[in-house]
Amino acid sequence: MLTNPELNKKPVIVKRVLLSVFDKTGIVDFARALAEKNVEILSTGGTAKVLREANILVKDVSEVTGFPEIMDGRVKTINPIIEGGILGLRDLHSDDAASHNIPWIDLVVCNLYPFSETIQRQDVTDAVALENIDIGGPTMIRSAAKNVGWVGVIVDPSDYTIVAEEITQKGGLSFETRKKLSAKAFGHTAKYDAIIHNYFKDESLSEDLTLPFEKYDQLRYGENPHQKAAAYKVPGFLGFSVLDAKIHQGKKLSYNNIMDADGALACLREFSDPVCVVVKHANPCGVAIGNEGEMHDIYLRTFNADSLSAFGGIIAMNRTCTASVAEEISKVFVEIVIAPDFEKNALDILAKKKNLRVLETGSVPPRDALQEYRYVVGGLLVQDTDTKTINRHDLDIVTKMKPSDEQIETMLFAWKVLKHVKSNGILIAQEGLTVGIGPGQVSRVDATDIAIKKADELAINGVLASDAFFPFRDSIDKIAPSGVKAIIQPGGSIRDKEVIEACNEHGIAMVFTGGRCFKH
Repeated sequence: MLTNPELNKKPVIVKRVLLSVFDKTGIVDFARALAEKNVEILSTGGTAKVLREANILVKDVSEVTGFPEIMDGRVKTINPIIEGGILGLRDLHSDDAASHNIPWIDLVVCNLYPFSETIQRQDVTDAVALENIDIGGPTMIRSAAKNVGWVGVIVDPSDYTIVAEEITQKGGLSFETRKKLSAKAFGHTAKYDAIIHNYFKDESLSEDLTLPFEKYDQLRYGENPHQKAAAYKVPGFLGFSVLDAKIHQGKKLSYNNIMDADGALACLREFSDPVCVVVKHANPCGVAIGNEGEMHDIYLRTFNADSLSAFGGIIAMNRTCTASVAEEISKVFVEIVIAPDFEKNALDILAKKKNLRVLETGSVPPRDALQEYRYVVGGLLVQDTDTKTINRHDLDIVTKMKPSDEQIETMLFAWKVLKHVKSNGILIAQEGLTVGIGPGQVSRVDATDIAIKKADELAINGVLASDAFFPFRDSIDKIAPSGVKAIIQPGGSIRDKEVIEACNEHGIAMVFTGGRCFKH
């Protein structure tokens, strides 16, 4: 290893290039541009075949190495002649290169076997996945990226035009260009290895965590206009994501749009029955369920549950958006409409509102048992997604007053929605409809006040859900005058007895779930 190396920052004339790509998009035009500048082209297998069919002069790598491709193409570029031609420092290793007949390679163009696409196939096996792990490609890419003083490297076809123009106009590549390409190449192989690592690892919370991302879009700004922002996708992600939705129309999605749409879909996926959700600032402000064929009515109930908060919100439904629903939506201002699909007439109606973002997701599946990540300064928090569900058999009735079957059904509905309300969260529901939501308060009493105020007279005979236990009876005393007749909460407070007694005094039925549903 060199103890005191110096980095060449002068332009490098490109005389010889090695092309070995799986994705052959644009490779013929790029190779032709190089050939016109008398750049010698080395290539392998399928790439060489494509170039020859385009009448571009190509020399096989095997001609240079004196060694054929072997083992079904597993071994073709891993050879000292190739690696030496890429890694050698022109000012220090020229004698070595000459004595071993190693030709300098000034530019490497390579992209890799499609591992992430392969693992998305439902019939993929470990053997097939392993066969689609590139070995020679990453070796060449990393070699060229390391030798940035003397070699350029391209991993992305979108860079062909920039590099071709620079070579055509100047005969070579500047250090600035080589450095940018080098950084991109190291990121490419790092992401590639991370996808492989995540696919084969057994532990969900292993000692080492690798999170590869690829850019989805540059956003106009973040939560506020002075904050720069971008959105990134996880390559090879097999789940259901708002970033995979088809965008029919409207302005570009903003940072807040994506956050709110993701939250709306998470709540939507709690239900298999027809449901509509309105989200504003990451919190549901209206949710309603109903029967098949009733989406028009379900939407109206959802929006009217809190029309003041719904203004400028996000509407999501898990059934087809019909023309009649679109007509109703077009009467109000909302940011986004999300549905599995849209009637043609519905799209025509929504198209009249040019800024409205219309997203088609395809069939909405139940929530996945995935991990979710949250960045903190200097680190990362990881947890399992809260996919826990409860049913009537999980409920512990702790009061003298017993809830009716209808109240229990409303409790289970309310609990599903409450999982998506910021803590401290209180929710009041009636007959498959949220009528009052108090989200994100530092005091459970304040959250209760907000939910009761939102519900107003609709709280009468309603069900109230709390995402954590009531530490004192004061919330119960506030709830009683509202007309709420049943409460669902986790239980577990040292004052549970006091809270139960308060419910008994006020004639309120209460059940414990045995577990909370905080959302921070």
